[in-house]
Amino acid sequence: MAADQATFKRLIDIGIALSAEKNPDRLMEMILLEAKGLAGADGGTLYIRTRNDELEFKIVRTDSLGVAQGGTSGVDISLPPVQMYGEDGEPNLNAIVSYCANTGKTINIHDAYDSTQFDFSGTKKFDQATGYHSKSFLTVPLKNHQGEVIGVLQLLNSLDPRTREVVTFSEDITPMIEALASQAAVALDNQTLIEAQRNLLDSFIELMASAVDAKSPYTGGHCQRVPMLTEMLTSAACQSRSGPFADFNLNEEEWYELHIGAWLHDCGKVTTPEYVVDKATKLETITDRIHEIRMRFEVIKREAHIECLEKIIAGEGDAGTLRSALEKELAQVDDDFAFIAECNLGGEFMADEQIERVKRIAKRQWTRTLDDRLGISHEELKRKERTAAKALPCTEDLLEDRIDHIVEHDAVVHSADPDNQYGFKVDVPEHKYNLGEVYNLCIARGTLTPEERFKINDHIVQTIVMLENLPFPKHLERVPEIAGGHHEKMDGTGYPKKLKGAEMSVPARIMAIADVFEALTAADRPYKPPKKLSESIKIMSFMVKDQHLDPDLFRLFLESGVYQDYANRFLQPGQIDKVNIADYF
Repeated sequence: MAADQATFKRLIDIGIALSAEKNPDRLMEMILLEAKGLAGADGGTLYIRTRNDELEFKIVRTDSLGVAQGGTSGVDISLPPVQMYGEDGEPNLNAIVSYCANTGKTINIHDAYDSTQFDFSGTKKFDQATGYHSKSFLTVPLKNHQGEVIGVLQLLNSLDPRTREVVTFSEDITPMIEALASQAAVALDNQTLIEAQRNLLDSFIELMASAVDAKSPYTGGHCQRVPMLTEMLTSAACQSRSGPFADFNLNEEEWYELHIGAWLHDCGKVTTPEYVVDKATKLETITDRIHEIRMRFEVIKREAHIECLEKIIAGEGDAGTLRSALEKELAQVDDDFAFIAECNLGGEFMADEQIERVKRIAKRQWTRTLDDRLGISHEELKRKERTAAKALPCTEDLLEDRIDHIVEHDAVVHSADPDNQYGFKVDVPEHKYNLGEVYNLCIARGTLTPEERFKINDHIVQTIVMLENLPFPKHLERVPEIAGGHHEKMDGTGYPKKLKGAEMSVPARIMAIADVFEALTAADRPYKPPKKLSESIKIMSFMVKDQHLDPDLFRLFLESGVYQDYANRFLQPGQIDKVNIADYF
């Protein structure tokens, strides 16, 4: 009775241990070893059923031969899988393990050499080659909660505890092994389901990152390279044995949390319109409006021609003088258009006198004779109806900032509320977009208006909102913070929360380093040539001095050689030049 109680207690302890084990190899090894121990078996094998209905060897143990393969042994199993079905599609009932898997029945073989039900020819060849004698077999199916066989546990040669002779597996031990097999199947099935969910999550995350990169050629492989660089620098921090990161380390769950956060760091870019991200000229929206403005200049030239000819016909002046004045005016129109076209390209700086010239040119008049409210979208028509339609024909300025150029916010702006639940501290422009022609042409630097810059920067707000609203389990609860902190700065001037360095986790600060370095060195951006390694490091050193990047992480980035390892993997050969890291300490 005491022995039975001890066995039951052992089964309970085994069940608890199985449910706690998270490593698949250790779990399968534990199942086989515990079964061997309960049954007093010399050897055993654990098979797992694959999607192709094969029984794959996972763990092989034979104590008397010193055989230990699979699991944590470090020794690969070279044996081919056992087929559950023949080429004709019929169940394979010749091999004992495939019979067990197909029927779901436990088989207890007293002596393999006396058995006529199963084909033990392979076993006998093994015995001849090794001098072993395979006699008793106990083969038990592993069934999950749905009653499906997911594997087979096979024990070999039960040993008498006193004489150590090979005996038959007793009928008393069979229910115990079946109970263990049932516990094992549940544990394995749970792990399989968890692994499947994790694989699905990983695939979905990488799919989203790839979609963000594919959305615009301006992002290239950014969402894929930043996670790699993030994990490289994090690994260097974990390996630090002195300095500020001597005590920094991540466990397995924290590594996975970092992995998820890094891959999702730009997921909010799915909300950013391509025509904003890709805006190459000041007047570009979905199309470049310079073509519309060019046509107005053409209209002005035609009107000047017509006016000149009408005066000549009416005898209102000397024809030669009038033509000379026309040529002068047309030359000025051409020069004005060339200036406007140049302004449209954007640049590093636009002088005040250039802005004033844009405004002077804008005041030129042209005549419109057609209704500008026909054939336009419902949304644009609503904007135009804010003002009364002009009677035709009418004169208009060559360039205008009209009321219908103002596009109002049409969705929740999470950062507009100073008491927002996310802690965002972002200045929100009054309007969603301002398409005004003069307004856009007078952009002082680059091609983006303040509204468009906000829209691009808003991707990090959207990233945080999206991730905060996902039901992440406890071990992934920091994913939004890791993903959403890479635009914060050490001095608190970043966005969207204006966090200071001490308020950010180490992974979030690492993400900032990775995001900047990847952007500087990327060779797949159509709007800029890739920077050389030394130039990129120099720019980052200025960002450190300006308290934008973490100085300790920047030093580790250089001293660990992560910058060089990344460069060797991802930079073009022409980008990689000599960097004297001592210059930056």
